[in-house]
Amino acid sequence: MSAIDSFKQEYLESIAAHCASPLEECSAQEKYEALVALVMGCCSSIRAETGKRHRQSGEKRVYYFSLEFLIGRLLRNTLVNLDIEDMVEQGLSELGVDLDELCECERDPGLGNGGLGRLAACFMDSLATENVCCTGIGIRYRFGLFRQRIVNGEQTEEPDDWLENGYPWESCRSDEAVTVPFGGYLERHEENGRIIFEHKGWHGVQAVPYDLPLVGFGGNSVNRLRLWYSKPLKRELDLAAFNRGDYSLAQKTDNEAKAITCLLYPDDDTPAGKQLRLEQEYFFVCAGMEHVLRRFKEQYGSNWALLPEKVAIHTNDTHPALCVPELMRRLMDDEGLGWNEAWELCCKTISFTNHTVLPEALECWSIELMQRLLPRIYLIIEEIDRRYRESFDKSIPNWYERWKNTAILWDGSVRMANLSIIGSHSVNGVAALHTEILKESVFADFYALTPEKFNNKTNGVSHRRFLRESNEELSHLITEKIGEGWLTNATELTKLRAFERDETVLRSLALTKYSKKRQLCAYIRKSFGIECDPRSVFDVHVKRIHGYKRQLLSAFKVLSLYNELKENPEADIPATTFIFAGKAAHSYSFAKEVIKLLCAIADRINADESIHGRLRVVFMENFGVSMAQRIYPAADISEQISTAGKEASGTGCMKFMFNGAVTLGTLDGANVEIKEQVGEENISIFGMTAPEAEKLRREGGYDASSEIEKNPALKRVVEQLTDGSLGAQFWLIRSALLSQNDEYFVLRDYESYMDAWKKLAREVGSTAFLRKSLINIAQAGVFSSDRTVEEYCREIWGI
Repeated sequence: MSAIDSFKQEYLESIAAHCASPLEECSAQEKYEALVALVMGCCSSIRAETGKRHRQSGEKRVYYFSLEFLIGRLLRNTLVNLDIEDMVEQGLSELGVDLDELCECERDPGLGNGGLGRLAACFMDSLATENVCCTGIGIRYRFGLFRQRIVNGEQTEEPDDWLENGYPWESCRSDEAVTVPFGGYLERHEENGRIIFEHKGWHGVQAVPYDLPLVGFGGNSVNRLRLWYSKPLKRELDLAAFNRGDYSLAQKTDNEAKAITCLLYPDDDTPAGKQLRLEQEYFFVCAGMEHVLRRFKEQYGSNWALLPEKVAIHTNDTHPALCVPELMRRLMDDEGLGWNEAWELCCKTISFTNHTVLPEALECWSIELMQRLLPRIYLIIEEIDRRYRESFDKSIPNWYERWKNTAILWDGSVRMANLSIIGSHSVNGVAALHTEILKESVFADFYALTPEKFNNKTNGVSHRRFLRESNEELSHLITEKIGEGWLTNATELTKLRAFERDETVLRSLALTKYSKKRQLCAYIRKSFGIECDPRSVFDVHVKRIHGYKRQLLSAFKVLSLYNELKENPEADIPATTFIFAGKAAHSYSFAKEVIKLLCAIADRINADESIHGRLRVVFMENFGVSMAQRIYPAADISEQISTAGKEASGTGCMKFMFNGAVTLGTLDGANVEIKEQVGEENISIFGMTAPEAEKLRREGGYDASSEIEKNPALKRVVEQLTDGSLGAQFWLIRSALLSQNDEYFVLRDYESYMDAWKKLAREVGSTAFLRKSLINIAQAGVFSSDRTVEEYCREIWGI
């Protein structure tokens, strides 16, 4: 029996086991779930073999703690990694089933929001591919961040009920549930010369693990993503409250327990919201650490000296910073180790990645909240801080300032970044520029004290998901020219440089881009009712909406081009489709106002027949991984225009690059390294550099009004914010530019940006531009997450 016939037979058996109807009467959802069940069986077998292999080898295990894992849809990705996509697609087709239709049944899991979570997911893919034993530790959110809807030109938020129809990829492991305590008080007594802490009067929740299989490319290894879900320790009902009609109070315990994993990033503007955020962070750290140490003891007993040799605990940003005191608690209180021994093991085992240079994103919690909610954890943090202060070398110059800046406890707050640095053996940034800023500014005092801890690990992305899976046409062209080696060794893409002057290859590249643009146009027409021209330039700006990411600058460009075209219909402006997507945090008024502005500009331009469709503007609501996989392959111009010195790395730029888009950007984040890879002639750089921006900031900024007066086109755009010509007035944006002195230098970089855009856009479609596109693809290999995790393994985790 052929492999296809065998698959067809097994699929029909899965249909019979999971559906009450024959195949032809099953819904698409039922067919999808039957296929996932079949694939899950395959994954389980490989997972068992992977686990056996890892146990026998005794190799080091990585535990990757992250509040987000933006894994995207798994079906096609898993089929690609198992190398059975073509077989399954053909087998289903012979049964009258469309694989694309089944893939569309899958919801994007609501497990993340942006780059932090997507990076974690890419790392999990690469670690499995590299056959590194890794477990991801996160939270199984009942609802994602939110489902974005654009209503009357404004963002509205709806619950992201991604688990509405269940999630067939997960397996509940209730037998490994963990109790997580909150509140209460401590009693101490001496026992055999040791001080013993007893935690009393606490209330707790149950953390129930759900495991997802993440398959490495080639199907040789399956790692586990373990997500924790909160439940009450026991079902409780206050019968008296219920009978008197107070139904909320009657189920208060149940509701409070489930609230911990109800929502990704609950609003923390209120005391209750702050407490819930901290509960979330301790919840998954406590449960995850139980899993880590249980697995260690199963294999090595209480030989704790082996812990750093056999276990690497990595904290993805400051959300899992409580790994430091929690590991100390477990080693001292549960395993009987002394402070010094436990601290040495802790520091050798834990490592930390910082993802931001924004001071407001460096987490701090009030001491009062930490003491009340996590009394034992706070006591350990207090002792870490005390010992750190006592050991501080007060003979160094400016010792007090450094002491103040690096202490964990200061001014009524617990500084989580400082806790992470002090309790880790490695601190890394995520792009060369970002790491230098950490060393020179954000963590300058720490770097002066412990320079050996700091290192750079430039981010990477899974080129198999964002090129092989997302852009089949381009992948086939690449494989036809250089073979399949690039799928597991992305640096082999450099072999494409041999074809950069091959007119036939460049024409083929243009055809693959046109095909993806047509597909995106069809999707936009179906989803948003907007007609786009696939022959136009596709200028794309898709990412989280934030002031420093400067979607506002992009909006000003579009409006300025429209004004120019209205004044001079013969203006040399190429036909362009401007595509925007991204969510604004529900409490971030400025970002939501920018979305409103973009939608107002889109309405104005798309309705104006006098410009004959030369400009189109689309805001694609509810941006996520699956939508991104449609967008990246179709882009000509990749907008990476953050204020220099503000973007840690950015990974969208890499996904665009793998798909042949040319970057238009500032010298910020990973753009710096893209420029180094492709050469300055194959990227379009504009605007101030990070040192120039910082110098201007130190000098108190600049006169925004004068900047506007110097440029009539810019002045006209700023006036349109409030003159009613866009159907609404945008005083909040105008105030940010003028009254608040343009914090992100939108006005200062406007002229340079417009010049760079016009020059690049006029090249799109030319042989010169196609050559740039090919060179970007050829040099993208260094930005594969395979390279990144190899560096983590070799230089941080000791694997």
